[in-house]
Amino acid sequence: MMDNLRAAANHVVLKIILAIVAISFVLTGVGNYLIGGGGDYAAKVNGQQISRAQLEQAVQNERNRQQESLGDSFSALAANEGYMLQMRRQVLSQLIDETLLDQYAQTLGLAVSDRQIKDAIFAIPAFRTNNNFDNEKYRSIITSMGLTPDQYAQLMRKQLLTQQLIQGLGGTGFLLPDETNRLMALAIQERQARLATLDINALLAGQTASDEEIQNTYNQNKNSYVQPEAFKVSYIALDAASMQAKTTVSEQEIQAYYDQHKDQFSQPARKRYAIIQSKTEADAKAILAELQKGADFAILAKQRSTDIISAKNGGDIGWMDADATVDELKQANLNDKGQLSGVITSSVGFLVARLTDIQPEQVKPLADVHDGVAMKVKQEKAIDAYYALQQKVSDAASNDNESLASAETAAGTKAVQTDWFSRDSVPAALDFDAVKQALFGGSLLGVNGAPGNNSDVITVDGDRAFIVRLAEHKPESTKPLDAVRAQVEQQVKRQKAMQQARVDAEKLLVALKQGKGDEAMKAANLSFGDRKTFDSTRQNDRLTQSIFTLPQPQPNTASYGISEDAQGNIVLVALDKVAPRKLDDQQRAQVVSQLSQGMTGVTFDALLNNLRTEAKIKMGTGAQMQ
Repeated sequence: MMDNLRAAANHVVLKIILAIVAISFVLTGVGNYLIGGGGDYAAKVNGQQISRAQLEQAVQNERNRQQESLGDSFSALAANEGYMLQMRRQVLSQLIDETLLDQYAQTLGLAVSDRQIKDAIFAIPAFRTNNNFDNEKYRSIITSMGLTPDQYAQLMRKQLLTQQLIQGLGGTGFLLPDETNRLMALAIQERQARLATLDINALLAGQTASDEEIQNTYNQNKNSYVQPEAFKVSYIALDAASMQAKTTVSEQEIQAYYDQHKDQFSQPARKRYAIIQSKTEADAKAILAELQKGADFAILAKQRSTDIISAKNGGDIGWMDADATVDELKQANLNDKGQLSGVITSSVGFLVARLTDIQPEQVKPLADVHDGVAMKVKQEKAIDAYYALQQKVSDAASNDNESLASAETAAGTKAVQTDWFSRDSVPAALDFDAVKQALFGGSLLGVNGAPGNNSDVITVDGDRAFIVRLAEHKPESTKPLDAVRAQVEQQVKRQKAMQQARVDAEKLLVALKQGKGDEAMKAANLSFGDRKTFDSTRQNDRLTQSIFTLPQPQPNTASYGISEDAQGNIVLVALDKVAPRKLDDQQRAQVVSQLSQGMTGVTFDALLNNLRTEAKIKMGTGAQMQ
């Protein structure tokens, strides 16, 4: 039933009906939707009035919804009296449908308890704060809509009744086996067809294009001949890596760096420990006593330690500097080689530790680290030189803002100039967000698009930088006819070729349907190709879609039609055979489920039509526009 309900919720009729009673409709300002009015009425449905006030409020609500959806475009529609009259009729029709459904729900004895209404209101997200129902927010919202709590509850009751009705209908949407097979045969098909293609390119050669036709086509399609904004750029690239290649390092600089950074090449003092781990403090004390009497630590560790890994190594846990030593061992305060700890309480049990060796701090000799030091010195010198060069070039570019000549001298290299490019075709050398932002931000353009200022230093990737200058600039423009004449002429000829192909195809289609196709096709130098099989579940192009719109052919006779392929060619189609496609059990079950879901919508349509047919509906003066 839930699957049927979901299908029903997607049905177009239900969307219209539920739009009237949905919470979202209420929250956009339904106001006095449920409040009856005095005087004339809009309609009577089986004696039940829909007041003018109800209709006016619903119409206003629909106006608000369309205004929010369409924005300024709605003003033009609202000025059209015919459009507004049609909208008013649609809203009234929706109110009548809702009334009919409400009446039908009552005849079925459907009811909604106060508890159900309360639960539904509590579940509405708009009334919740921090996932809890917020009474102040609830009252504030419904008050802003012009509703009292009782009126809002009545509206909720209507909505929940309608939902019950839909759920009831969902269970009735079933299909008989024969009907299922028939629908599946229609929905899941394979079609065999032959194609004859009228090649547009072949027809182009016979087409002509007059000056007037070319001019008219150009005038009608000027947006197709736009020349995008274009740039020519001069730039100087600075690269820290290239600076490193030019940098040399002396032995004195290497020695000085080593002397100043010995801490980077030293190995701190280390201690080597061995442990015996026990589960209980009593076991640890017993082990400590044996060690104090001269027992071999490694043998006891292998025999008694519960730490499997260190036990295999006679308790050895390796070298540790001060930073790597765990707090329990530090607190044991072992400073002498061979010294034993007392019983140590740890997170893994109880330990007895021994300091097995000590290694004082050691500094690696320069000879061992010479190449690494030389590389560090070279890198630092290159970076310093790179930033110094950046500043030098930046100052030169700022002081001489009319060109890059001074910046070139400062950089010791010539600027590179690009060819013309657009925003969508930036040269790879400049294809960085920071560079593009500078180029296209407008700050480098002078008056009337002339070259303006040099850029500041633009840093990218941390170790690269650019100084850029617009050398030339062309604003976006429409290409003159002379520049695109050949393109427009080809467009005119192609349009004529397509028109000719369409006319020829229509004539051939008539002949094929009259049984004179062989002669007509021969005269047109066309023939149908071999049969191809098309699957109804793979209608991914216009040609395939059109094949599945053709009527089923009669025995020994093809069904004919006209379509278009992906290249724009006109295609004659001869449909020879239609057959159900075989499905495995899983595929069949999925299709049956989809067909069954669709029946809920069909059932709802039938119910609504029946209710309207049997109802006594009388329009009142309030239905007219004021």
